[in-house]
Formats: sequence, structure tokens, C-alpha cells
Amino acid sequence: MQKFLVIQTAFIGDVVLATGIIEKLHQYYPDAEIDFLVRKGNEGLLYNHPFLHEVIIWNKKENKKKNLFRLLKKIRENKYHTVINLQRFASTGLLTAFSGAKEKIGFDKNPVSFLFTKKVKHDLDTGMHEVERNNELIRDITDDSFIRPRLYPSEENYAEIKKYAFQPYVCIMPASVWFTKQYPFDKWVDLMNNLPAEFRIYLLGGKEDAALCERFTKVSENKNIEVLAGKLSFLSSAALMKNAAMNYTNDSAPLHFASALDAPVTAIFCSTVPSFGFYPLSSRSFIVETKEEEPLRFRIYGTLSIYEKEGLTKGQ
Repeated sequence: MQKFLVIQTAFIGDVVLATGIIEKLHQYYPDAEIDFLVRKGNEGLLYNHPFLHEVIIWNKKENKKKNLFRLLKKIRENKYHTVINLQRFASTGLLTAFSGAKEKIGFDKNPVSFLFTKKVKHDLDTGMHEVERNNELIRDITDDSFIRPRLYPSEENYAEIKKYAFQPYVCIMPASVWFTKQYPFDKWVDLMNNLPAEFRIYLLGGKEDAALCERFTKVSENKNIEVLAGKLSFLSSAALMKNAAMNYTNDSAPLHFASALDAPVTAIFCSTVPSFGFYPLSSRSFIVETKEEEPLRFRIYGTLSIYEKEGLTKGQ
């Protein structure tokens, strides 16, 4: 039996985008065992995934090196035919290089890539989406067609969020791991103030984002706001986003949640640009970005005028 290991131990959004690899491997090798290695804390993204045999967890915060060698031992014992490493750091490069797999595939930016059997160029300047760059790793063993990432919320996840869908709603994810990617506080307030009263606003994020979200409820003129940050799992949050009238997010993980569920999304790019390859893939998606010759306020309100036509805002 063919056995694959996919490695992505970076951030939440990176794991979501890596699920496109799982979809494609299953399409070509439906009887294969596919395992996925993630950092501790991100495993909840892959609950209920129908194509995964095992999710392997690396605790990087405690005894990092000791746990790394335990992982290597487990990987070698599992006798994978192919290891596909999407991460670009030396630690996972070592896991790949010494995995014992016949095929060891990864990006050339990994410092240990000289020990891989195949390395692929990772270039942010091509305009390719990160999912396309990931797909290049398995192009030789599949094909060059595009398959979007996908998450699998369960019936329980949808049942959990049913109580929040009693009226039309939008989701806003105002935080980001990287502060420079975060849309300014007062601009988020402007957006909330421009959403009509018939739309309930749910503020999503992790527990660490709850305090920020609570601040919005205190200063916004719109009082139809509820903070759910820290109260829902990854997959329940994704399920809520799927049925939203619109989702507003930074260039961060929730943007990729939307892509993985084809949920409507407006992605706001601050310190980054869509051409880096992390733009939305949803069939109904919009991008807000500032141009050097245009102030950011003009850009966001220009986009809000689009939503006036969609019936989602009061106007400028």
C-alpha cells in the first residue's frame, strides 16, 4: 500500500492551504494511507477529514528537540514511500531527509533540501497562489490541475452554530498573528458602523483575540454585535463562516477558511499584497488593498460601495 506523509508545521492558514495536497493525493491514490504532521494546536483543523489516516502532532513549545527525535523515530517506523514537506525550516527538513522514504520532496528554501530526492523552487514573485506552489511538489506524481484546499466541519459543528443563524449575519475576524497585517482598529469600527442593523455581526478569532473584539462592542455605533472569539473551535468557526452573508478578514488564516469552504469573503491586505499568492479562492470574493497613490480610507469605502449594491451596507 502506498503511504504518504505531508508535513506542514507552520501557522493555521498554512495548514489549511496544505489540505489541497491531501485532496489531490486522494484523487490519484484513493487506497493510499495519507498522514499529516502539524504543530500542536493545529490538529483541530483536520478533525473529521475523510482522507487522512493519521494526524501526527509535534509539540514545538515543550522539549522541542526531544520531541523532534521522537517524531523522527515514529516516521521511520511508519515506512512511508513518499514524504512531502511544505515547511521551509531545517527541523522539518531533517525529518524529511532522514525519514527513510524513497521519495523525499520539498521546497528549495529548506536548508536541508540538498538531501531531498526532489526540490521545487518556492518563489513569491511569480504571482502563483500558494496552493499552486504546493501542488508543484506533487506534480510529477499527479498532474498540474488545480484543486482547492478543503476543511470538513462535522454535523456537530453545524449543529453548534445553528443557534447563531437566527437572522442574516456577517463574520468579522479583526485580528492577526502579525500586527502589520491587521486592519486598523478605527477602520474596522467604520465598517461595523456601515453594516445595516438587520445583519448580526459575529466577531471571530482565538481566545487571545477576545479582548480586542470586546473593545469593538464598546465603541461601535452598531450594537448588533456578538463576540464569539475563543468560544468556537476552528471547524465550528469555519461552519459559521460558510453560511454568512459576508466574511471580512485580514490577510490571515480566516481568509483561507473561507477558501476551503467556498464561503464569501472580503480580504483586506495591509502590509502584504495579493500577488504574494495568498489571495482568496472563494467563488464570491473581494480584495481590499491600498495603492500608493490612494489613501486607505478611500480604498475601503470604495469597496463598501460595492456592498451597497449587494445590499450589505448603508453606503458611504
